[in-house]
Amino acid sequence: MKKLLSIIALLFAAAPDMLAQTSGQINYEVVRKIDQSRLRFMVNGEEVKQGDPNFPTDVPDTRTIGQKVLFAGNFVRENRDEENMMKRVIQEPGGMPQVTNAGRPFEEYAVIDIAGQKVLTFVTVGKDNEARTYKTEAPIEATGGWQLTQQTRKIAGYLCQKAVVNYHKEPYAVWFTTELPFRYSPVPSLTPEKGVVLLVEGSREQFRATKVSLGKVDDKAVMPDAQAENVSAEQMTDIRQKAIADFHQKMGPGGGGI
Repeated sequence: MKKLLSIIALLFAAAPDMLAQTSGQINYEVVRKIDQSRLRFMVNGEEVKQGDPNFPTDVPDTRTIGQKVLFAGNFVRENRDEENMMKRVIQEPGGMPQVTNAGRPFEEYAVIDIAGQKVLTFVTVGKDNEARTYKTEAPIEATGGWQLTQQTRKIAGYLCQKAVVNYHKEPYAVWFTTELPFRYSPVPSLTPEKGVVLLVEGSREQFRATKVSLGKVDDKAVMPDAQAENVSAEQMTDIRQKAIADFHQKMGPGGGGI
């Protein structure tokens, strides 16, 4: 009996370490409605916007991208497919505008500090030896007033409970699971007190987990870049805008972006 109690005690003592070692990847599908009034294109060297006769007619109403989330220990790293991807628009006289991918003016990813409940954003401008990486951080200010419902469903293989939260002046449906032993949401302001959000539904955006894979993730893959230069949020905005302007200039006539 004493031996059995000792084994149980050891299991309980090891539980926190077991949770801390949980690692893996979550794949999300992100769908957002596009506000075309905010889009700007450079067509044959001239900027056009909605209402202009040269404004592309094949711009979709929504945009779907993938988001890969790696988690290990105390950190979660987010990467989005085609994040900050610029588009090139070329229109021949009398022809239809041709839209192609032109690359990114900068690389960007985010790291969530679970224990510190803050988001670290990293932006890298330039390539190879000329590359410079900047970092800014912001606390996660979780939205209150969660209304838990009795509705449950399985998402990506995990049982989730639905909550309704007022966010951006409208009710959002937030589905979260407590079967994963850490705290995370693809929308930081909609982070629950406990558990991982696998589905967020608003009228203009949706984040849906399509796959959860548990497995060994190298800590280096999620750790913040200690060499990054700390900047303020305002400075980071200026850095992005300058990188976009420089990118447009390099693209020359016919370049554009959305």
